[in-house]
Amino acid sequence: MCGFGGECRHDGQRAEPELLTPMQACLEPRGPDAGGAWAQGPAALIHRRLKIIDLTDTGAQPMIDDELGLVLAFNGCIYNYRTLRQDLIGRGYRFFSTSDTEVVIKAYHRWGVRCVERFRGMFAFALYERSTGRLILARDRLGIKPLYVDQTPQRTRFASTLPALVAAGGVDTSVDPVALHHYLSFHSVVPPPRTILRGVRKLPPATVRVVEPDGTTRDGRYWDVSFTRAGHETMEAGDWRAAVLGRLRQAVQRRTVADVDVGVLLSGGLDSSLVVALLAEHGQPGLTTFSIGFEQHGGEGGDEFVYSDLVAERFGTNHHQIRIDTARLEPAIHHAIAAMSEPMVSHDVVAFHLLSQEVAQHVKVVQSGQGADEVFAGYSWYPPLAGVRREHAVDAYADAFFDRSHAELNAILQPQWRLDDDASRAFVAEHFDRPGAATAVDAALRLDSQVMLVDDPVKRVDNMTMAWGLEARVPFLDSDLVELAASCPPEHKLADGGKGILKQASRELLPAEIIDRTKGYFPVPAIRHLSGRLLDEVTTALAAPAARDRGLFAEEYISDLLAEPNATRTTLGANALWQLGLLEMWLQDLGVG
Repeated sequence: MCGFGGECRHDGQRAEPELLTPMQACLEPRGPDAGGAWAQGPAALIHRRLKIIDLTDTGAQPMIDDELGLVLAFNGCIYNYRTLRQDLIGRGYRFFSTSDTEVVIKAYHRWGVRCVERFRGMFAFALYERSTGRLILARDRLGIKPLYVDQTPQRTRFASTLPALVAAGGVDTSVDPVALHHYLSFHSVVPPPRTILRGVRKLPPATVRVVEPDGTTRDGRYWDVSFTRAGHETMEAGDWRAAVLGRLRQAVQRRTVADVDVGVLLSGGLDSSLVVALLAEHGQPGLTTFSIGFEQHGGEGGDEFVYSDLVAERFGTNHHQIRIDTARLEPAIHHAIAAMSEPMVSHDVVAFHLLSQEVAQHVKVVQSGQGADEVFAGYSWYPPLAGVRREHAVDAYADAFFDRSHAELNAILQPQWRLDDDASRAFVAEHFDRPGAATAVDAALRLDSQVMLVDDPVKRVDNMTMAWGLEARVPFLDSDLVELAASCPPEHKLADGGKGILKQASRELLPAEIIDRTKGYFPVPAIRHLSGRLLDEVTTALAAPAARDRGLFAEEYISDLLAEPNATRTTLGANALWQLGLLEMWLQDLGVG
């Protein structure tokens, strides 16, 4: 619902709010409705607001509670804020607004850093204690809302986007070689706390960070999922179907909390169609849905309107088909790159960007089907893991998911960027070795739902929707639903070609054509099959002076890719030239190098 940033000094100096003005301007698209700033002594906070709950000025931010001595900048939505508010009123707290932002302040005062355990929602926030000079940074369980940090011995800066931190100046913008390894190996995912830039880190999901006035920090992780059958040993298939549908109903209903209309991004796939069905069942009046399609390119179709139309007609939604021709697609790629907090190679990022631009003209909030594949085992690399012994799971996962091996990666990098050790495999191995996750499939689902999901699909949706002042809510990432799904035996999730338990739970609600169709994606053929002007721009970016000075990639490898721009694909079928070109285009758009 917003964007925020700020600074705390640790060197005895006063904060300089004027240095945060470029940061606030960078965040304006996330909060086009209003802006605010606050500064006192060593601390300063800035905020841009998208009005979703409490549309009056009493919900303005940064929110200052003089009685409690707390100042808050908040992004997201606490879906159970009304229940928490009544609890806090019963404990003697007085409210001056009807916003969920104020509930966060009072909850922190009452329960301290453990207040986050009571929140059901998506959020990131910075809270400053005026009496102690202590700064609290927090992020929701699944990392739906982002929070980037630039910390030096002199000060801590933070913001909702990475470009906002860079805009404030003083950031080490050199490329992090380990993050580069992850980007080119771990399917363009850079796990927290790293980002592609050395000087910027991101707060991990489900984490509260306490920053003391002298700059010392301590992190506390407040939520995790074991991926074991504990507590659910006696459940049978029918029990699982009923339980999953019940939790999903709850998740969808929670996300209708707003003082504005809530629509749905309807791709026509199982996940978004199920959200529409449950909203219709819930009785939401005037439900508005949106689908996007592109021109055919390279022999590949660019829309799935036949499915989204079927769902819209079935449930009587006010449906909008958004058709994008190639002439409009190419300029949008640059706007999408500018909206990325980190380089995101998935071609559907541009689809989300264009879709969000159109949707924002009609509603301020949408629900989306993101997350179901990672939670209910919908991807192609899960079934092969079912027969793999737990001790061989890391190799099997890397073979199925990694874009290239460590040796292949070093062969495409210039010598100064090569790593002796396989950082990406080591990261996966460490994650797989954590307690819990009884099977190879469980281990992969835990990793994907806690890392890959956060730093690919979820980040993509947040960045592209918020670039147009549109809030996206993701019911499949409701923590109660995720906990239940994690306990579900893998065979129930892998059934019917993946997401079996979800498909079975959907049969009483959706047409068979939607449930049994081949899995689809947001198709953007012009990126998967580079040619014409877009290919020229990728070529130009890779040959630019900044790219030559950076010297990331072996020149011979780049020449081979450019000679046959659509021939080389990563393990999962992404265009290898686009992966490299997108990184350079993003760095150059950010003004790095």
